[in-house]
Amino acid sequence: MSFSSSMSKQQVLEVAGDEVGGGGEEVMELIPGLPEEVAEKCLLHLPFLYHRLFRTVSSTWNRFLTVSPAKFPSAAAASVSLSLPFLFAFAFDPASRRLQCQALDPFSRRWLLLPPVPGGAAAAGSFAVVGLPRRGEIYVIGGVEEGGDKAVRSVAVYSAARNGWEEAAGMGTARGYMAAGEEGGRLVVAGEDGEAEVFDPEEGRWAPAAARRGAAVARYDAAASGGKLYVTEGWAWPFERAPRGAVYDAASDSWSEMARGMREGWTGSCAVAGGRMYIVAEYGEWRLKRYDEPRDEWRMVAGSGVPPEVRRPHVVSGEVEEVGSGGRRRIYVVGAGLDVAIGTVSPSPAIHGGDDERVDWEVVKGPAEFAGLAPCNAQVLYA
Repeated sequence: MSFSSSMSKQQVLEVAGDEVGGGGEEVMELIPGLPEEVAEKCLLHLPFLYHRLFRTVSSTWNRFLTVSPAKFPSAAAASVSLSLPFLFAFAFDPASRRLQCQALDPFSRRWLLLPPVPGGAAAAGSFAVVGLPRRGEIYVIGGVEEGGDKAVRSVAVYSAARNGWEEAAGMGTARGYMAAGEEGGRLVVAGEDGEAEVFDPEEGRWAPAAARRGAAVARYDAAASGGKLYVTEGWAWPFERAPRGAVYDAASDSWSEMARGMREGWTGSCAVAGGRMYIVAEYGEWRLKRYDEPRDEWRMVAGSGVPPEVRRPHVVSGEVEEVGSGGRRRIYVVGAGLDVAIGTVSPSPAIHGGDDERVDWEVVKGPAEFAGLAPCNAQVLYA
C-alpha cells in the first residue's frame, strides 16, 4: 500500500481500513463540518495527558489518536511540529528499588505517572533507554538483574499513542551497561566488548552491526547525532591516560576513533538539541558546553550553570527540533527528586571567549512525593 504525500492521516486510516476490513464500516468525520486537514491539526494539539479521555469521544478519534503517525509519512512531520514535547523521566524508588517512569508537560507543569515498566528490576544504570521522538516510542533495552550479574536480552517499548508498554523482539545477545542511541529511525546498541547490533522498529527485528575493534571502551556516556553514535569512557582517576572514545557511522556500518578534542573535553552528560551536541559539566558550576566539530573542541555556552537547586545526579535530554524561530534550542536537566531545569539556548553575539550562544534556565520543582526518586534517564517525545 502506498500513500500520496497529499493524503491526510484520516484518509490514510480510511484506506487502511478498506484494505483490512473490506470497507464495510463507515468512517465518521473527525470534527463534523471541518475539512479533515483542519480537524487533524486540531487533534494534533490535544494534550497527551488527556489522550485516554479523548479516545472515548468516538471510534474515529480513538483510531486517529491510537495509530502511530510514524506509520504514515504524510502525517509524521506534522506530528512532530504540532504535538507537544513531553519530558519522560525514568527514576528509581529507593524504597522499592523499582523503576518508575513519569511524564512532565513543560507547559502545564503537570506530571503523569505512567504504567510500570515490564520487568523493571534491572540494576540502576545497567540498561539502556532510547527514545524515537517521531514515533512517540521509548525502548528500555537489556540490563543486568538486580542483585546478580546475569545480563538479559529483553526489550520493552512504550507507546505514547497507547500510553502502554509491550514487549519487543529481544536482542541477539544479552547485554548490560551498553551504549545505545537512535539513528535514522533505528536503534543502535554497542557493548563494551565492541559487539553491536541494530533494531529496525518497522520490521521488528535485530541485525548484527559491524564490530568495533581494539581495546574495550567502558561506557561513561553516549549520544547519537548526525547519523553517528558516539561512545566515550570518560576520564578516570588517577587520570594517567586520556579517555578512549569510538564513533559508529550508521550509513557505512563502520567504527572509527573519536576525535581527540571531543573525547578529552567530554566531561559530563550529553544532550542533543536541534542537531547540536551539548554537555552539562560534572564539575564546578555545571556549565553547559557545545561541541564545535570543525574546531574539535567543546565551547562554553554563555550564561549560568545548571541552577544549584537542581541537585545531582543529573540526567539530560534535548528537543529534536529548534524551538520556534530564531535558532533556539531546548535542553532538560533532571535532578534528584525530579526537579527539572529547562534551558533555552539562544544565539548570542560573540563575547570574551568567543561564545555564540547563551542559555537561560527555568526550574520546575518536582512534587513533594518525588523527593526520594533518583533519576537514571530522560527522553523527550512529541505526544
